[in-house]
Amino acid sequence: MARLALTTVFPKCGLLGAAVIRNPWSSRVAIPITRRFQASSRKEASSAGFEMAHKDAKQVINEAKATGEAVAEDVTQKTKEVAGKASEAASDLADKAKQTAQDAWGAVKDTTTKIKDTVVGKAEESTTKIKDTVKGKAEESKEFVKDNAETIKRSMNTKN
Repeated sequence: MARLALTTVFPKCGLLGAAVIRNPWSSRVAIPITRRFQASSRKEASSAGFEMAHKDAKQVINEAKATGEAVAEDVTQKTKEVAGKASEAASDLADKAKQTAQDAWGAVKDTTTKIKDTVVGKAEESTTKIKDTVKGKAEESKEFVKDNAETIKRSMNTKN
């Protein structure tokens, strides 16, 4: 009861300040009391209250609108930053993949060249060996034919 009486007395007196009330959930609650003018009739008082509430509501709406616009702008900026970072990361990844493919292609070309050189080298070596072998056998055959020709000539000379 005392609490109700205390809060209802101050506004009627038109005091400026705050009322201190004891509340069971907290030790003290301060309620700001704004300057109120006593009106000669209830209609004028409610009209003034309505105008103050309307003005306060407009101010709150404008502040909320400004805050919403600032938050939207921040979100847009952050989104652009994240998109830029993602684009850079994708570009870096593509560059790395391209470089890896080029390195792999270079390794394949080098390996192919080495294989070709090895095969050609061995083929030339084999060709040289075959030529040498054929020359050697041809020389042997030539000598054998010469020797046999002389033997045949002697045999023929002895029969005559």
